[in-house]
Amino acid sequence: MGDTLMKAMRLHEIGKFTLDEVEVPEPQGREILVKVDACGICGSDIPRVYELGTKVYPVTLGHEYVGTVVSVGNDEDQELIGKTGAVYPVVPCMECPSCRIGQYAQCESYKNLGSRTDGGFAEYCLLPSRKHLVFPENTGVSPEQLALVEPACVALHAIRKGEIKGGDTAVIFGAGPIGILTARWCGMFGIRAVLVEISEEKTEFAREKGLEVISPADGEIPEQIRTMTGGHMADAVIEGTGSSPAWNQAVECLKPFGMLVLLGNPHQDTVLKLDSHSQILRKELRLTGVWNNYYNDLPFNEWQYTADRIADQSLKVDDLITHSADLEHLKELFDQIYNREITICKAVCRP
Repeated sequence: MGDTLMKAMRLHEIGKFTLDEVEVPEPQGREILVKVDACGICGSDIPRVYELGTKVYPVTLGHEYVGTVVSVGNDEDQELIGKTGAVYPVVPCMECPSCRIGQYAQCESYKNLGSRTDGGFAEYCLLPSRKHLVFPENTGVSPEQLALVEPACVALHAIRKGEIKGGDTAVIFGAGPIGILTARWCGMFGIRAVLVEISEEKTEFAREKGLEVISPADGEIPEQIRTMTGGHMADAVIEGTGSSPAWNQAVECLKPFGMLVLLGNPHQDTVLKLDSHSQILRKELRLTGVWNNYYNDLPFNEWQYTADRIADQSLKVDDLITHSADLEHLKELFDQIYNREITICKAVCRP
């Protein structure tokens, strides 16, 4: 390749997130080296830098990324050079019970590109094998669009885990990028999606995209849902904020035997009220958790489907990218997001 050093944004400890020069890794065996084309900032990246830290240091962050293959360790992979694909970031152990049945997101001792091993906020990134690359059928898609495969896949997985089907009404708490992507998937599948958002800016942004959004400023959320559904309430609720108010309102919004899909990471002080607990019992509600997505060809590879739907423009994502930065200005963008100096939908780094 000619390059021996590259730039990478590495976390050394909580609060110490710096642009470093490091060796460009050389692929060995099954490993694949990609030139990073774009990497999205996940909502989990912000607390990881400023509050929670990571399991290992130093580590290059960034797990929502897309790269072009520039070098391979195995001659059998030579045909991949020059191809661009979305990167599947979970590195499963392939030995635990979950891995043996293809449920890699539930791996008991996984690593993750961008948190437990080096990821996409860098000029280059080393992948364990070609299995971490997803190539869309339409190669004309932009890197920025492909960088949204991972969050779009999470949104799709929430709908599938919730067994939400055409004709249903789904209430989605949180109108951030995953909430909007969930609503757009719902539109593709004939599901009525109602977003719930407390931020005036996010509410207006989602409404500008043609989505149905309600706010607590307009009245009690369960009562608004009751009015909108003619008293039937929601068939399913996807709770994407992890906050106490949303948790409890979600239960109130559901009809008997409805499905509550828990998607948002809980806050430290998230509390389920006694009355909400009673409603879960009385309504005989069903609950399911959502962790990442499903990456296996049997019965259905959510990653490949998502990449193809983004690439053929069935799922629109590019209009959600509101901010971007190169590696030199990435820390500044992180600071602005963390200090709430700006309101973003989706931010992307172009190394």
